[in-house]
Amino acid sequence: MLKAKDVTTTNAATIESTKTVADAITLMRNKGLRGLVVTPPSQDDSYGMITETDIIVYKVQSKQLEPASVKVSDIMTKPCIVVNPDLSVSNVAQLFANTHIRRAPVIQEKLLGIISVTDLLHKA
Repeated sequence: MLKAKDVTTTNAATIESTKTVADAITLMRNKGLRGLVVTPPSQDDSYGMITETDIIVYKVQSKQLEPASVKVSDIMTKPCIVVNPDLSVSNVAQLFANTHIRRAPVIQEKLLGIISVTDLLHKA
């Protein structure tokens, strides 16, 4: 049985919560990504996520805000849903369907990578 760790993208792109949305857009554009994992400011804190949907549809462009003046921490989803690397691929798919998310960080004590609907479709 395939597990999340078998299809996880291990070189997940991360960004700090203190960066601007403009920084996030540049990073996503340069790497061809639709979402970034937001690193916690301390080890006692939780990870977050910022996606193109957050930026375009819900929190920045739709409100006509300037990306250079909005911090990642202002619009990120935190805490975000995380995936255990030993979760079965079918359970990850069910989690995504139930929560209407498309990607999630894979964490076991530390960030191991990110898993997305695309990973499920192409690697499983």
